[in-house]
Amino acid sequence: MLMPKKVKFRKSHRGRMRGQAQRGNTLSFGEFGLQALEPGWLTARQLEAGRITITRFIKRRGKLWLRAFPWKPVTKKPTEVRMGKGKGDPEFWVDVIRPGRVLFELEGVTEDVAKEAMRLASHKLPVKTRFISREYRELR
Repeated sequence: MLMPKKVKFRKSHRGRMRGQAQRGNTLSFGEFGLQALEPGWLTARQLEAGRITITRFIKRRGKLWLRAFPWKPVTKKPTEVRMGKGKGDPEFWVDVIRPGRVLFELEGVTEDVAKEAMRLASHKLPVKTRFISREYRELR
């Protein structure tokens, strides 16, 4: 499971997800990509499920890049615990996704294979996505 080796603070605020992605919104490494169209939190489990789906489908032929990393801790209090007594312990890690963010990049396979692999991976994610290639980089 993806998580940071070390963080400055154990717990963080929830924050807001306003606006478009300012960074990570174009293809940098591969020929094809999966781009988010709405904001949301992607957990480490969801990213890993998408990665496994793509690598299984392409049968390790091409090269895959993960462009998202879960850096934000999400805390939860145990069940049946009364209110108060401080914030809960970190339970899992998420990455804050804004519209336009490229989540996965792929190269070394044909467009049909890449499109199907990204389609299968998109079913594992909680945000709407679209398939992009080198010709159509920016979010319209």
